[in-house]
Amino acid sequence: MKQNGLELFVGLFMMAGFLAFGYLALQLGELPILSAGKTYVINAEFDNISGVKKGGSVQIAGVVVGQVKRTWLGEDELAHVALQIDNGVRVPVDSMASVKSQGIVGDKYIQLTLGADDQLFADGDVLTETESAVDLESLISKFAFGSVK
Repeated sequence: MKQNGLELFVGLFMMAGFLAFGYLALQLGELPILSAGKTYVINAEFDNISGVKKGGSVQIAGVVVGQVKRTWLGEDELAHVALQIDNGVRVPVDSMASVKSQGIVGDKYIQLTLGADDQLFADGDVLTETESAVDLESLISKFAFGSVK
């Protein structure tokens, strides 16, 4: 009788472990089915997004409010970035997106500077007021070889 109680306890413990593992796998996997309704996407157009990668953070005043969902080169030869923003964050249409760096050689991220307009971006809208990445290597080479004016 004592053996059956132990087997039942171990079975329940294993079942709880598998359920917890499954839940974590779904949460960390970020399935679109589970995140639907929690985020919306704003597309931004940049001249240069050097170093920005899928999964990079989107920040407002240093607070992470989303992530880079996708990057691609458009037919207009501009770099396009899909910014996946948390639903609780509202971005006015006169806002600006900038490519920034964490430290001197750190990861690149998108910094949103919010505007003051009453009209807000909706899912799928395009943000064109952008500031591209600073090419640190070309600045250093210009300085080193004396072509800075």
